[in-house]
Amino acid sequence: MNITQIEENIRILFSSPLREDYIYDILRIYGLPKASITRLQKGNLNMSKNDGDIIWKKKLNYRKENEQDLHECITAIRHDLKHKERFVIVTDDETLLAYDTKTDDTLDIPLSDWPEYYDFFLPWAGIEKTEYQNENPADVKAAEKMAKLFDEIKKDNPQEDPVFRHHLNVFLSRILFCLFAEDTGIFDEDAFTNAIGSHTKADGSDLHLFLDRLFGVLNTSNRKREKLPAYLKVFPYVNGGLFEQSISAPTFTRKSRQAIIAAGTLQWKDINPDIFGSMFQAVIGADQRGSLGQHYTSVPNIMKVIEPLFLNELREEYENAKSKKSFEKLLTRIWNIKIFDPACGSGNFLIIAYKELRKLEIDIFQSMKIPLPFSGIELGHFYGIEYDDFAGEIAKLALWLAEHQMNSLFKRTFGKTRPTLPLKEAGQIVHGNACRLDWEEVCPKEEGDEIYILGNPPYLGARNQSKEQKEDISIVLKSLKGRNGLDYIACWFYKASLYIKGTRGQFAFVSTNSICQGQQVSFLWPSIFEMDNQIQFAYPAFYWSNNAKHKAVVAVIIVGVSPIILKKPKAIILENNYKNVINISPYLTEGSNRTILKRQVQLSNLPAMIFGNQSVDGGNLILSDSEKNELLTEDHKSKKFIRKFYGWNNLSKNVLRWCLWISEDCLDEAFSIKSIKDRINGVKDFRENGGQVAVSLIDIPYRFRYIHEAKKNYLVLGRNSSVLRDCLAIDLIETPSIIGETLQVIHDPEPFLFSLLSSRIHMNWVKAVSGGMKLDILYSVTICYNTFPFPPISDTRKQELTESTFRILEERENHPEKTLAELYDPDKMPDGLREAHRLNDLAVERCYRSKPFQSDEERLEYLFKLYEKMIQNEQDKETLFAKEKKVRKKKKK
Repeated sequence: MNITQIEENIRILFSSPLREDYIYDILRIYGLPKASITRLQKGNLNMSKNDGDIIWKKKLNYRKENEQDLHECITAIRHDLKHKERFVIVTDDETLLAYDTKTDDTLDIPLSDWPEYYDFFLPWAGIEKTEYQNENPADVKAAEKMAKLFDEIKKDNPQEDPVFRHHLNVFLSRILFCLFAEDTGIFDEDAFTNAIGSHTKADGSDLHLFLDRLFGVLNTSNRKREKLPAYLKVFPYVNGGLFEQSISAPTFTRKSRQAIIAAGTLQWKDINPDIFGSMFQAVIGADQRGSLGQHYTSVPNIMKVIEPLFLNELREEYENAKSKKSFEKLLTRIWNIKIFDPACGSGNFLIIAYKELRKLEIDIFQSMKIPLPFSGIELGHFYGIEYDDFAGEIAKLALWLAEHQMNSLFKRTFGKTRPTLPLKEAGQIVHGNACRLDWEEVCPKEEGDEIYILGNPPYLGARNQSKEQKEDISIVLKSLKGRNGLDYIACWFYKASLYIKGTRGQFAFVSTNSICQGQQVSFLWPSIFEMDNQIQFAYPAFYWSNNAKHKAVVAVIIVGVSPIILKKPKAIILENNYKNVINISPYLTEGSNRTILKRQVQLSNLPAMIFGNQSVDGGNLILSDSEKNELLTEDHKSKKFIRKFYGWNNLSKNVLRWCLWISEDCLDEAFSIKSIKDRINGVKDFRENGGQVAVSLIDIPYRFRYIHEAKKNYLVLGRNSSVLRDCLAIDLIETPSIIGETLQVIHDPEPFLFSLLSSRIHMNWVKAVSGGMKLDILYSVTICYNTFPFPPISDTRKQELTESTFRILEERENHPEKTLAELYDPDKMPDGLREAHRLNDLAVERCYRSKPFQSDEERLEYLFKLYEKMIQNEQDKETLFAKEKKVRKKKKK
């Protein structure tokens, strides 16, 4: 559902008398699943025990109340919520009280005013309007108005070809400029909106002709305007290329014309140009956004990048400046700074950096008490590369308007500023592929230049890259071993590192945390450090959202890199708290630059972990419960060859599966059972037509590729886990069961290992060093388990861990109705099991030191230091062994 449809349908609903159960009509209008609403009406989904009340998990707590005071009623409900309901609504059918549990926003209105406040409940439609709470409210309204305008224009112009889409994008950028211009002194006040209202028909039929003519006028210099009518002469010559291209406006109807006029009622002087990125994303398709990597980023998130990169240092220099000379030195510095975003999208990072430098400049001038200063910060010092030409045009437009805003502020402060029109060249925005362009040609660097590279480049893991993007990686990272396993964003890290090598330049990028996890660390970061660069600051993984219409929420990191010649304090930033450290490791912890490499043997004194058995059978050796029963019904002798089978899916969900397990010495007996023989033949057919591995197994169609068995039991864990969990979901399985390839297994383990591997500290290590996708961790034996640093422990400690193991297993047995996945769901974990794991964590951590750890960051720092110590001890032993061997060889001679 889009905003326009929701608003229109709500108004239609409230234009007539409401039915008794109108709340269900409202839920349908916001696009909630119709089948679920039907179940809610029938009571199947309603978790309330009271007649007339509705409790829909994570959605709604609704009550009609005609006796109790509504405010007392909603307060009582708010303090007794049990099902994470998003909205609480209480009404007496005249007044509506509502509470948003996520944002703490409230509503107290006549029920009939719901259409005026329809946007309060937009999260039901997946539109998280309330995520803008840290943003300028005017920006929110502007984004919504433009999205609504676009919805109406698209309805009137359903064409989908690329040329039309491009023209529509250009048209929208022009409308944005005009709306902004009429409220900020570029045009006469309300000139654009009034001209549409006064010189076009109400049905919108001639609006496209008017706009075509107007946009032509805005591209006409003053000396060629003699024959223009007066109402068009009031519009100035804009220049700058914005209206240079001849593009026909789309057709309009009454609604779409009214949508432009409605957008004009906003006070655009209060709008930040950086919101244009959100409007831009409202226009282009989701498929195009993903492929081009246009990531609109909100102001608070951009500040997370630019403050530690350069702004904090400049502000500190300003605070410490005392003399005119020191202020002048700072001014000279900021006038010569270059800002470069090599994946600039619609320009948000450049815009915010520009505005913050202009604000600092104003503060300096005020401190110096200069009566009529002039700004020395030029848009020509702001550089960008953008793959999509229209996104680059939006960036230029937004930079123009940001300059005009700051000029207006400058004029209000000092009484004079340089004129905005005609527009000049806005920023050095280059259209092209940043991976193929020479960055030094885009943003030339000279000795002594202070250049800051920043941005939010496209992430794209190895599996999601297009052919062109894979070629980009081959070109940019051709010298790196393992480059095909790197995320696309690694190209930006590598090129930026080359760019700043040996200079005073620095860079900071937003990235998914995968380039600081698992094998990607060893592929990428040694090359960056070899260029004499260092990690200057870092935000470990946190959730990052934007305020685009189709917003994205991802787990990201921010990494700032500088040459080692810049001897500046390094900091790890957690929730805006700066922790100064000596060095930041490529895993974004305090520590050395050593990378964790794959190991085929365990670093610690732990038993081997291997993969489960791989079947390569086309489904013929694996049985469902019903298939197993059919085999037994056909021939009870089949029982001898059937074993319980465990893969991660059926283990985590308590689903019974079985497998055929046939030894070579019983082969004749197995073949004597027709149904088993048919399945073996099916395996053979599958392998004959399979790949290289399958073909190599043709001679043993009766068995799995591997046939590993334990004597007593197995300790098993899945290859994937959720990053939201504090511990791994593992299990102990008794023989004679068979373990499949989707599980990793330790045969006949000591019980204490269960305690160790299901601990928080082990999970911390796994999250730091493993690879992953989105919110999943990929548990690797060679990276996660074989590298895990665990010190030698006493028998007493081992017994404590064993007792902890049995405590956890007992708590799990108290909930036989729950699957393993449910038991370890972070939101559903039983309290007793949670407490058992808390005690387990304390017991495991006592194996490392007596003082409890205070945070996950502290745990990781300790683990990395222990890892380095154990690696060094291992290397010392190898060196000593080599020396002793050499001495023995010498004596022998």
